[in-house]
Amino acid sequence: MASHVWFFSIALLELSALTAVGQQGKPNADNAPIVQPGAPGHSSKMLTPATAYTPTRAASDADVSFMQGMIMHHSQAVDMVALLRTRSRDKDLRQLADRISISQTDEIKYMKQWLEDRGKPTEMEMGDMSGMSTADMKNMSMPMMPGMLTPAQMDALAKASGPAFDHLFLTGMIQHHTGALIMVEDLFNTPGAGQDYVIFDFATDIDNTQRAEIRIMQGMLSKEKR
Repeated sequence: MASHVWFFSIALLELSALTAVGQQGKPNADNAPIVQPGAPGHSSKMLTPATAYTPTRAASDADVSFMQGMIMHHSQAVDMVALLRTRSRDKDLRQLADRISISQTDEIKYMKQWLEDRGKPTEMEMGDMSGMSTADMKNMSMPMMPGMLTPAQMDALAKASGPAFDHLFLTGMIQHHTGALIMVEDLFNTPGAGQDYVIFDFATDIDNTQRAEIRIMQGMLSKEKR
């Protein structure tokens, strides 16, 4: 009789162990990791349901204007790089320009998606243009953001080649990047703007990246003088 009791006890222990293992092997949806994609230049983050919820902060008008303006700003930088591909033979400059174009093209896509997700237009409103001549409207087709090259500067860049182009590109892109830093500064100086963590991280990344690229381009310019 004792042997039967012992055998039955062992069987219960084994069944309990198997049940525990089975329960541990089942995925728990409440604890499943959540991947939060990062903004351009930032890695993704692993979140849990307990840490994933963040109250949605409505985008301020300044946030929206910043994203719209930076799309326009980045677009000109991409156009400048497009000119460089056929006018410069400087290998180092071409590599830097390609990095600028790739990163800013990705950021343009990100900014457009950010605006679309919030039901906002991806382009800045031009306002009332009634009574304006065709020439006036053409001149207003691209509002000048800080640091953007004027039509005359872009025309001079398009007509140059070789070392002359390289110099104009470097001075122009430094001017362009400096304007982007002003835009970020203006955003953070505007009450209520840049409070959303996505905007804050994105604008901060633009600031850090373009400061670093300015230093690289200044170093390239200094080599021209030697």
